[in-house]
Amino acid sequence: MTSILLASLLTACSGEAASPEADHGEASHENHEKDHGATDKHAEHDKHGDAAMAMAKPTEGAKVVFGEPAEGAKLKSPVKVVMVVEGMEVKPAGELIEGAGHHHIIVDSEPVKFGEAVPADDKHIHFGKGQTETELELEPGEHTLQLQFADGMHRSYGESMTTQITIVVE
Repeated sequence: MTSILLASLLTACSGEAASPEADHGEASHENHEKDHGATDKHAEHDKHGDAAMAMAKPTEGAKVVFGEPAEGAKLKSPVKVVMVVEGMEVKPAGELIEGAGHHHIIVDSEPVKFGEAVPADDKHIHFGKGQTETELELEPGEHTLQLQFADGMHRSYGESMTTQITIVVE
């Protein structure tokens, strides 16, 4: 499990072309590794040097919203999720680009504070190739979904770039 989670975090930085239809539900970490290929985390940091560690602030007035599903929706699994950012650009992980970042979905957990790296586990799903749509396999019941935007190094842009909805899976 640890190797799958590490591979998920490392592969999210691959910088390959975005695949908006890629499926990255909770149970698809093994597919994540296959779909994204592996990268060397240390090489990524060396490529960017010390300047890569500077954290940009989100663009003034930017926000993230769920295009789908709607707040309070009653759905069957898999749940289609459309992720939208306004005022910033979606770019693959791996490069720090001012005014850009990529999406993460946090399932039934708390948002990540500004500047902290978004974990790679079953509750924190990375879309490091720049995806804007996915399907999530969720158990029946009530779930909170948080959309969290982060920079090219997976560091959270904080509360201003997070939104939460509650849905019910029947």
